[in-house]
Amino acid sequence: MPTDADIVSELSADRALLGRTSTAERVADILRTRITQGTLRPGDRLTEGEIGGALGVSRNTLREAFRLLTHERLLVQQLNKGTFVRRLSTADIVDIYRVRLLVECAAVRSLATPPYPLGDVENAVLTGEEAAAAGRWQDCSTANIHFHQAVTELAGSARTDDLMRGVLAELRLAFHVMNDPRRFHEPYLTRNRDILTTLQQGDARAAERLLGFYLEDSRRQLTEAYPEARAAGAR
Repeated sequence: MPTDADIVSELSADRALLGRTSTAERVADILRTRITQGTLRPGDRLTEGEIGGALGVSRNTLREAFRLLTHERLLVQQLNKGTFVRRLSTADIVDIYRVRLLVECAAVRSLATPPYPLGDVENAVLTGEEAAAAGRWQDCSTANIHFHQAVTELAGSARTDDLMRGVLAELRLAFHVMNDPRRFHEPYLTRNRDILTTLQQGDARAAERLLGFYLEDSRRQLTEAYPEARAAGAR
């Protein structure tokens, strides 16, 4: 698990990404990416002084970025305590997957005549397989997020892409409840590959069916693993 010093060091490296446009939107994008990558985890406190210093931005800019990410349900602000990466509930997971089913399946359904532009989908599959082979399960999890973002991008809608970046970043917060990331992520590597292969064969309808079953199985696994679900089962 990254220490506070590790996170600050990584954010310092991100400072170059801001260039001359140190806007709250760019800061929010950097922090959202760090959540998607698993660097920032549920419950982590975001210290204004450390993060603002690492990125070289003012407190006002940082607070606006926090506000944007709070609106996206990635952060939560607690009175007299500070700003924290949000912990999701089972209800959050159910709703996230409801959105994913609607958006991702529609993206595949919208595909017209093959061949489809699958370069980013294939890259995400290969990256996930390489990370798994090396035992880098956090990187495998990030590659899985990129796979689903790439699937969404097949729809060719910038607005849908923006929506799913937030939804998938929020989803990453749920992955942290899985005590055995290999057991959770490994089977989906094969399923990602199957979806890619089916799309390469030009069968969008079959790929949509595979994706629908995939998302239902993933939702079930995550909700059953959630602490509140386990507590209810123990009663």
